Amino acid sequence: MIESPKVPVSVIIPCYCCADTVERAFSSIVTQSVLPMEVIFVDDCSKDENATQRKLHGIQDRYAHLLNIVILKAEMNDGPGSSRNLGWNLATQPYIAFLDADDSWHHRKLEIQFEWMQLHPDVSLSGHLSLQLAVEAPPPDLGVLSTTQLSFEQLLITNSLPTRSVMLKRSIQERFYPGKRQAEDYLLWLQIAFTGAPIYRINLPMAFSYKEDFGTSGLNANLSESITGVLDAYRKLLDAGQLSFWQHMLYKNIAILKHIRRKVLVLLRNYS
Repeated sequence: MIESPKVPVSVIIPCYCCADTVERAFSSIVTQSVLPMEVIFVDDCSKDENATQRKLHGIQDRYAHLLNIVILKAEMNDGPGSSRNLGWNLATQPYIAFLDADDSWHHRKLEIQFEWMQLHPDVSLSGHLSLQLAVEAPPPDLGVLSTTQLSFEQLLITNSLPTRSVMLKRSIQERFYPGKRQAEDYLLWLQIAFTGAPIYRINLPMAFSYKEDFGTSGLNANLSESITGVLDAYRKLLDAGQLSFWQHMLYKNIAILKHIRRKVLVLLRNYS
């Protein structure tokens, strides 16, 4: 068997009680057309009688010959952003890609995204499209590559970069806000965009989730928590002088209207 070539990317996977899903996420990494140099699992103090730890160490034992696998355990349960920071600070490669333990990637994700970023060295962060799939569904055809540059103002209107899609340069100074559990990724993308760093979306569906984005199980199950996280992100930007008062009011009201629309959609879905 010929081993796939490697690219200088550290993949960071935060885990909390993820024993049932992390194998699927990791399988989508080891079947990539190009492999990352390392995968860093960060266990966010899972309370599952060590099931997560056993699963992670089992993966490490089986695949240590293929790539470097690091397992970290946070000292306290502080949310996925803090877990990603812990992995980020210990990453050894110049590029970092994020994947959550219940998501997966298209098998050409690293190849396409890394090559594109190499061809555009001025870009510090890129993401791409993501789809919701049924568990048994095959990955879609990718189509023709195109890209869209995303401005600070565009990101303020909508977060079009799911964390599972993002690859960024390790050298970026900004980090996920410690302890923030909702919209922590959104806040970080906004803070990076505010610096003027070019941010692009690759318009190919190269990441997959297996549940609805809102109104189901997981962090977004509670819509009130979700909107609170977004409004908190705007408040932090206001406090840091990265939004004016009037900008804050505008985007806050847009977010509230979108929240109301989501609540209506969930109600319609539940009664259909």
